[in-house]
Amino acid sequence: MSRVTDIRYIGYGVENFDAEAAFYAQDWGLVEVASADDLAWFRTEGDDEHHVVRLHKSDANHVEVIALAADDRASVEALHAKVAEAGCKVIHPPRDIDGPGGGYGFRFFSPDGLPFEISCDVASGPSRDIDRWEGIPVRISHIVLHSPDHQAAVRFFCDVLGFRVSDWLGDFMCFLRCNSAHHRIAILPGPPCLNHVAYDMTNVDGMLRGVSRLKQRDIDIRWGPGRHTAGDNTFSYFVTPGGFAVEYTAELEEVDFDTHEAKVHKPEPRVMDQWGIGVGGPQTMPHAAPDPRLFQPAGV
Repeated sequence: MSRVTDIRYIGYGVENFDAEAAFYAQDWGLVEVASADDLAWFRTEGDDEHHVVRLHKSDANHVEVIALAADDRASVEALHAKVAEAGCKVIHPPRDIDGPGGGYGFRFFSPDGLPFEISCDVASGPSRDIDRWEGIPVRISHIVLHSPDHQAAVRFFCDVLGFRVSDWLGDFMCFLRCNSAHHRIAILPGPPCLNHVAYDMTNVDGMLRGVSRLKQRDIDIRWGPGRHTAGDNTFSYFVTPGGFAVEYTAELEEVDFDTHEAKVHKPEPRVMDQWGIGVGGPQTMPHAAPDPRLFQPAGV
């Protein structure tokens, strides 16, 4: 079955382009790989994905694209057909991608109005082994979204894009896998918008060294350090200058894509954070509000 197999990158429209670019290149630990006309692309050093963040100067802070991977052109075309059959608004059909990394893909709006891209044949970039003490991201780990009908959103990701349910937190948060990682997408109730983007660190030492670097740069941790139950991953959450939540995480559970059986975790403090030693909590994260550019193509 043709399905999504991974996350590629997330593209943001940002009002203060210079501040956001400086955050990713100087603070967060990414490397600028290309730039042109109020656009910049950033990669991690630990994975060969061409880029994981795209920034575009805009008059509003919003999500411009969430890019997902498929295995080949036949899969891209089959997913395009399924997305169209599901009634989604297609931004453009499968075609060669004009931009750094190239590739072949299409864009569409989810039923909630968030912009997605599914692609294959994107050029690989350089990568290297990251030392446990470097404290820089290895790759994008997962993306969490809000949906006004989160049950319907779960069905869309599973029935149309080929994800599978790994776990639930109560009946309000669903963790979805598209490969051996416990989750690459998770969905919460709320207005249609991005909740946060998480980045894998080498291990807990790498995560805490990253937290230390950000602290030295006067970037406060919003929630953490801690360890979730669903996925068993460690976490530390921060906020970019543009108000987007980002996470350093480590040790996300690996599961068998075909055979893993979903569980329901009862929401309680020691389930949200097994350690229970961190600062803040979900209430300290940015307030969920509808993305200001729903159903509006970015144009780039």
